[in-house]
Amino acid sequence: MKQVKIFFVCFLAIIGTFGMMTATVWAAEKFRVVTIKDLKDSKEFYDDPRPWLTSDAFSYKKILPPDVHAKLSYDVEAMKTLWAEVIGFKAPDVVHKIASQIKPGTYSYKDKEQHPGLKALMTEYHYNRFKPGAPPFAGNFPEMQIVPTKQYYYAIPIAEATKKHMGQTMLDNQTGLINEATYVAGLPFPRPEGKLKANQIYYNWLKRYFGWDNRYMLSEVRGWTGSLREDISQGFLMWTLRLQGRVLEPYGWLDERAQAQGEFQAYLSRYFAPRDAFGNQVNFITYMAPDKYDQVMLYVAGLRRVRLMSSTDVQDAVAGGDAIYLDSDLCAQKISQTIFPTKLELIAEKELLFPTNHDGSAYLTSPDKGLEYHNLKWERRPIYVIKMTIHDKNFVYGHRILYIDKETFLLRLAENYDQNGRLYRTGEIMFTFHFDMGMPNFGDTLAQDHIDLHSSSSHNFNMPTPWIGRNDVGFEKLFTRGK
Repeated sequence: MKQVKIFFVCFLAIIGTFGMMTATVWAAEKFRVVTIKDLKDSKEFYDDPRPWLTSDAFSYKKILPPDVHAKLSYDVEAMKTLWAEVIGFKAPDVVHKIASQIKPGTYSYKDKEQHPGLKALMTEYHYNRFKPGAPPFAGNFPEMQIVPTKQYYYAIPIAEATKKHMGQTMLDNQTGLINEATYVAGLPFPRPEGKLKANQIYYNWLKRYFGWDNRYMLSEVRGWTGSLREDISQGFLMWTLRLQGRVLEPYGWLDERAQAQGEFQAYLSRYFAPRDAFGNQVNFITYMAPDKYDQVMLYVAGLRRVRLMSSTDVQDAVAGGDAIYLDSDLCAQKISQTIFPTKLELIAEKELLFPTNHDGSAYLTSPDKGLEYHNLKWERRPIYVIKMTIHDKNFVYGHRILYIDKETFLLRLAENYDQNGRLYRTGEIMFTFHFDMGMPNFGDTLAQDHIDLHSSSSHNFNMPTPWIGRNDVGFEKLFTRGK
């Protein structure tokens, strides 16, 4: 049995310790955040094509105070121009190099033989799912709508930080590890090149801006067995605070503690479903150092105890689902020579079709209808394909194949293989984008366990919460929010 630490903590002592750690963030009044009731009123989990992300309950123009929305919105053409200048291209200009016969339009799985170009434009994983819904997995799609490729870009503060610090961030020529003292903010390698190109691309992912520096996320999750029987129904919310590389006030480092301890991000998530998990919370602090384990603590509400998770626990499936803790956001694994040592290789640069769900109209049919995905919009995207080999033979995966968008440096699909080379787990994000804010974000996710024959999917919504600070994601909240 794994050795874990179970310990009591004096609440007053925690308050005293963390009360001195509050950092001043962008001065904004606290406002209402969306709830699970808002989500259930706007989108049923099955058979519901409503575009919930543009509804009054989730439109940023409707739910954010006018001054907050104005501060986080920018001129679209200015964002497009600046980001294209930073990375050196626009995605629509570098695709349509293969399978020219595949035009925008709707295609059925019955068209596979008639249109062989579809296979050239799809990952094997997607091509195998291009069929009617059926066991053992959720997420097959009997038709796909291909739309013109869009240019994506980042908010002005992210693009300006990336441009300002371009060429400053350095990697060790021997180890490929980042010199954190040379990184300030923005994406560190907007034009990756050279023998360490794969490392540069992956560090762009690790330093990603997937939502705002201070944010809140609401998530509803369902899971299914190989017979497509629903066996998981979960809900949780998460508060996230970026500690390094900030582009909103305070800029750069959040505070002296973050800089002194090399902290990157802090998270606090709380489960409100199922009933037996109500009040359970998970607190993360991630560190930049490649040889330092991230801190993960779990508050078990039923026991009123805190569990400090060990290094091996990060390989456990999260809440019985189809991803481990190091699969957060598809892949949160550090480049390291000591903690699960890794080697990165750029094995291909391809043009591939990937799904989007900008308005939230995509949906799954009910289990009795095969759990099919409908209303996804597929775009040709320029993609880096990276192989991450893990040299620790005791690690749950032997290697990962990561599909990273060239324009945004966002990870779109992760294929994880066990130590015997079998496809074990896959994870995918159905990309959403907020065009007036220049901000990519979570939409739906789909995870599959190809050995245990299990699937799970989630609806997710992120929103900026500029008022949160350390006290909102700190250790003491394991108790005050967990009660």
